Amino acid sequence: MGETCLIIKTPLGMEKIVASRIKDAIPYLQPQPSPKGYQGLVLVNGCRDPSSEAQTISKNIVEAEKILVVNNQAKADLDSISKAVLEVLPDQLLRGKCFAVKTVRRGKHSFTSIDVNRIVGSHVQKATGACVNLTDPDIVIGIEIIDDNAYITIFPGSQVLRKYRDKKMMHNYTRKISVIQMPYIAEPDVSYKMGVRVGREVQNFEVKEIVIAPIGLTEGLPLAKFIEGVNEGIESRYRIQKKSYSRKPQKTLVRLQDLYQIVRSRRNEPIIVLEPEGNFVTQEREFLVETFTHNKRVNILAGSREGIPIGVYRAADKIIDIAPGITLSTEFAVVSGLIAIITTLYDWVEDIE
Repeated sequence: MGETCLIIKTPLGMEKIVASRIKDAIPYLQPQPSPKGYQGLVLVNGCRDPSSEAQTISKNIVEAEKILVVNNQAKADLDSISKAVLEVLPDQLLRGKCFAVKTVRRGKHSFTSIDVNRIVGSHVQKATGACVNLTDPDIVIGIEIIDDNAYITIFPGSQVLRKYRDKKMMHNYTRKISVIQMPYIAEPDVSYKMGVRVGREVQNFEVKEIVIAPIGLTEGLPLAKFIEGVNEGIESRYRIQKKSYSRKPQKTLVRLQDLYQIVRSRRNEPIIVLEPEGNFVTQEREFLVETFTHNKRVNILAGSREGIPIGVYRAADKIIDIAPGITLSTEFAVVSGLIAIITTLYDWVEDIE
């Protein structure tokens, strides 16, 4: 069996299926599923034209999530890896371009993946004069380490799928939003569960605050449970955001005020009511762009089991219908409104940080 020429990354548990499909598609290839017990990998030997064979696998085997052409191999030590990278760079990386080194390490070693990135990157800079760009590189030097072996893969940065490539960061607009939410008053446990859902959704968008706004005399226990649920939903989502985001998330504040009183107190601020009596959201694009561009806080009102009272409409700057002909449940009303609004804004506002 010859040297490894392709590395295929698969969903866990799909390694044997992918290996079998590779064998069916290109019979002379020699796929090895789960090498040394590592799941999510298939090593392929016996290539005749690796680039062409990679294209065939990409076109025909949807279970193959990533297909990497191996440009060189080395022992899994820092010196050997650096030398192996430099051996294949002259034809791969030109001066004046930017690169990134990305290492995935499997097994026990005396160094970390960050050590590999740092040392290999230093050697590449000295040899080529190329700059380092970790977010949008022209070239990616991929290093896949499996126990004692290191596999070098070099490919264009454009092949790296990024969630946010060339996309605006809209959280700076959602952070202007104050959601004024009528509470869901029902059986205490039902109110709590609904509160958790609402809390998670507003924290998803990192809105400035959610003001829970009952009308007049309200049952205390269901209201308390709804507020407890909102806090729990916000906290649980915020914990995940802190762990997974590369930036610092904003935690949504929770406040309480009677609906009529908060509307009175914010008459000098934009107030938007989400109800089907208004125009569809795309018809209000100009208003939304103007409002979010020139105001520090935008108030968005959402009903619960009952809609926003008609009298409040007179205090609103706009009434907006976010789903014509559809009656949305409480937990989906706010999130649907926020999605509709930021999607409508997207092409018309600046990307501010």
